[in-house]
Amino acid sequence: MIGMKKIRASALLLRVILALVFVGCLSGCNNLLFYPSKQWRQTPADLNLEYQDITLSAADGTRLSAWWLPAQREVKGSVLFLHGNAENISTHIHSVSWLPAQGYQVLLLDYRGYGHSAGSPSLPEVFSDIEAGLTWLVEAPETQGKPKIVLGQSLGAAMGGYVIGRSTNLSSAPWREYLDAVILDSGFTGYRAIAREAAASHWLTWSLQYPVSLVMPGDYDLLDVVGNISPVPLLLIHGTQDRVIPYHHVETLFAAANNPKSKLRFDGPHIATFNDKENQQLVLEFLSRVIPEL
Repeated sequence: MIGMKKIRASALLLRVILALVFVGCLSGCNNLLFYPSKQWRQTPADLNLEYQDITLSAADGTRLSAWWLPAQREVKGSVLFLHGNAENISTHIHSVSWLPAQGYQVLLLDYRGYGHSAGSPSLPEVFSDIEAGLTWLVEAPETQGKPKIVLGQSLGAAMGGYVIGRSTNLSSAPWREYLDAVILDSGFTGYRAIAREAAASHWLTWSLQYPVSLVMPGDYDLLDVVGNISPVPLLLIHGTQDRVIPYHHVETLFAAANNPKSKLRFDGPHIATFNDKENQQLVLEFLSRVIPEL
């Protein structure tokens, strides 16, 4: 009997400790959203890609690091690539390394705290980093006269889609007026929803799913603004075997989006889309279909 009481007391203590850890991290550190790495694992040169180091500045003066990959043939368009929550552009580059050979020039942006960018990542501050990337995409001499496309993956899809879809921004006009296509790969509906699902996926944290979700941001959900991306053509991509962000998120986002919209479903895990050349071709076909010049 005493042993059972000790077990119950230990279990209760564990739940309290886990709750405190989750709440403390989520509310003070943003470290369940962002997992930055400062070290570059490789550069585009290691992949035999021509590139330039680009330095941008966020609205608050934070210095941001980016890579510019010129197209290897006649330029068809310019792509702003927004990576997921872990590491930096040096490890996410494989998602876009195939685009220059297809005529697309690419700007890979590292948010504050990632790679060689200054500062520490947090919401909503990272939104101004994305706006710095969008401003460069719109204004740079290298991009003039050609279609402009945003490609976001995972957290980059959720944040980038939110910045494009919200009604106000740091420029004089909504970003959708400058863009020709938006591609969101493996995005999620909202921060509280994904936190609740992550906590519910393990028995140790199952009972914490609602306390944890309540300390997550509730004001910056992609689901609330995805309909505003229209009339820019939108492509939503998701793998059916995604165990990080379940497939049902793309179904909910697609239902909330307005036309013109398309969905690419593939049998694969989280952000593994462009490991498959068939998926690469389907994205190229999407761009050719929705951008008349192509």
